[in-house]
Amino acid sequence: MRAVALTIAGSDPSGGAGIQADLKTFHQFGVYGQSVITLLTVQNTQRVSRVEMAGTDLIREQLEAVLEDMPPAAAKTGALGNAEIIESVGAMAKAFPFPLVVDPVMISKHGARLLAPEGEAALKQRLLPYAFLLTPNIPEAEALTGRRIESEREALAAAELLLDTGCRWVLIKGGHSQGPPLDLLCGPEETIHLPGRRIATRNTHGTGCTFSAAITALLARGETVQKAARTAKEFIQSAIENAEGLGQGHGPVNHFVRPELAGKSHSQ
Repeated sequence: MRAVALTIAGSDPSGGAGIQADLKTFHQFGVYGQSVITLLTVQNTQRVSRVEMAGTDLIREQLEAVLEDMPPAAAKTGALGNAEIIESVGAMAKAFPFPLVVDPVMISKHGARLLAPEGEAALKQRLLPYAFLLTPNIPEAEALTGRRIESEREALAAAELLLDTGCRWVLIKGGHSQGPPLDLLCGPEETIHLPGRRIATRNTHGTGCTFSAAITALLARGETVQKAARTAKEFIQSAIENAEGLGQGHGPVNHFVRPELAGKSHSQ
């Protein structure tokens, strides 16, 4: 039977990020995708001009509908918008019998806020205790820990603080660091280094969504978190390298990259 994965996130009408990116990524990994929409944005590759939150009752009913009929083997969250939505999702995540990947989306590629400041505390208290994996970039990890991260040692210290919130694994993404991007997958007893290649490109819209969605899809297929993170890292690296230059601003990564060829230079 085909694996099922769920994304609980915001909508990007330009298709590069949010639930659109998640569903494209699930499909590329051969996983059937479901979605619960938390917020609507008006955006393209150049701007975000409006963000509208869905009501918590609507979010809860969407989630109940998919869980009662087609329970996923793994799920992820993306943009959740505010503390009220986080608390609502967290109340249901407490009973999830499947792994939950939390991508703590706070600010869009264009600088627009996708999480109200008060939502950061709610994220730590109401959702992270139920996360199997947390995938912050460096600015998000800094916001969640209140610490500057300018070295690998500081990233590891931040990961330890985040593990103390209750999540089982933390993957701190190094794209915002100086030098070659190094991601760190940290668990209670091991740390795995995921090196990458820095690419001079503006086409990175949806990078975090796509990376966390690839991990979620692989978890839904039964892979270990270690293997899922390594394979997803290769996929997103190739998706960035083979971005097709769509749009006039921060274009999307290439979701047509084939997972089995990730890490190899090619275009479709």
